[in-house]
Amino acid sequence: MIELRKLSVDDGMDVYTMLQEIPKEENGVMNNANGLSFEEYKEWLRRKYADSEQIGLMDGWKVPSTTYWLYADEKPVGFGSIRHFLTDALRAAGGNIGYEIAPKYRGKGYGKKILGLLLEEAKRLGIGRVLVTIKLDNSASKAVALANGGVITGQTNERILMWIDTAQKS
Repeated sequence: MIELRKLSVDDGMDVYTMLQEIPKEENGVMNNANGLSFEEYKEWLRRKYADSEQIGLMDGWKVPSTTYWLYADEKPVGFGSIRHFLTDALRAAGGNIGYEIAPKYRGKGYGKKILGLLLEEAKRLGIGRVLVTIKLDNSASKAVALANGGVITGQTNERILMWIDTAQKS
């Protein structure tokens, strides 16, 4: 069984272990839990939970975002987050959705699955269209976004910009 679970301050060692397996920064996705002690991770969970409860901009730049874990057969295999709205800077190099699959679970279709489930969550949050920005050399993520209805609308020196209509998700 594959399911998306919203981050909880009660998440435990299974999520912590997965986050230690995912690089701190890869393909533009930041994993700030990598390298933390378990106690620091629990504090990080509290901050990430607060991010999902935030309304409006914080400190002039930080938008609300919600983090989710992808579970397959009761094991966390990846994570993703949804930014509830975008600033001009995030439209250029960030987008609404970012996700990462733990290295040992890659190539099994989990990227396509997590993006699809995150799109359904975005729709529930009232986000009609989401932007996904993909590093130019990340062909796997490009294929995942295209498979989930992504339409390439632009490109920078570093990224492909794809918009996905969440109305197509049921």
